[in-house]
Amino acid sequence: MANIRELDPSASPLDYFGYELRRKREAAGMRLADLGSVIFCTGSLVGQIETAKKVPTREFAERADAALMTDGFFSRLVGLVLRSQLPTWFQAYADMEAKATYISTYQAQMIYGLLQTEPYARAVLATGVQERLDELVAARMERQRILTREEPPLTWIILDEAALHRPVGGREVMRQQLAHLLSFLRGKWVRIQVLPFEAGEHASLIGSFNILRFDDHPDMVYTEDLISGHMTASPDTVREAAFRYAHLQASALSVEDSAALITRVMEERYGQAARPDDRAVA
Repeated sequence: MANIRELDPSASPLDYFGYELRRKREAAGMRLADLGSVIFCTGSLVGQIETAKKVPTREFAERADAALMTDGFFSRLVGLVLRSQLPTWFQAYADMEAKATYISTYQAQMIYGLLQTEPYARAVLATGVQERLDELVAARMERQRILTREEPPLTWIILDEAALHRPVGGREVMRQQLAHLLSFLRGKWVRIQVLPFEAGEHASLIGSFNILRFDDHPDMVYTEDLISGHMTASPDTVREAAFRYAHLQASALSVEDSAALITRVMEERYGQAARPDDRAVA
């Protein structure tokens, strides 16, 4: 008989997912290969998820729900599983971000995480630890689901123009990324402004920061250093951040002019006429 790894369902969200998947599969009288064939994957992959060796994707969870008739159980659980894959120091911020009713952020170096395409996110995350790259990318994509809720947070992003010119992932990745930014023009919950190079010195030369506002919680400010993030609800810090953000908004282009600049950079810097293997130089 095969040596089957027993999981402690209380050890982690991933262990709980695997434990319940095996329990419900066996209750349905299905072998690993049976379930795999129904949800279009290998029985080996099902087994790896059941033993917490692989992290399930949202697509896997939704297909498992359909195959096992579990009424959305795995689809609801997979969000918690994916969030648990975020760096430990970032998980508290992700929890607060998901509860916020208003997010305002200034990004000095790159596109804000909630607006990143998957290829762009993969290129960004690959600059760090790569052992869990697939899991980290999936977790970042999962974070973005807050923008597709029935009542998403109002999200106001100020991007330094440098973020548009820095060729993260190469020309095609950047073209897709900038096109993705422009797609938010059609909605009412996301607003993007660009702080142009011409603004010169400005209120946040020191770097990026986020402000989170809530219906029933004090405002919070989030910043990052090289290896971790920091949240604070200190009234003095929140007041200073709000003051600096107001100055950034005043110095940034309007939403309409920002969209025009994004379009121009996308076409001139990452346009199809350029050689596809040519990486732009910032």
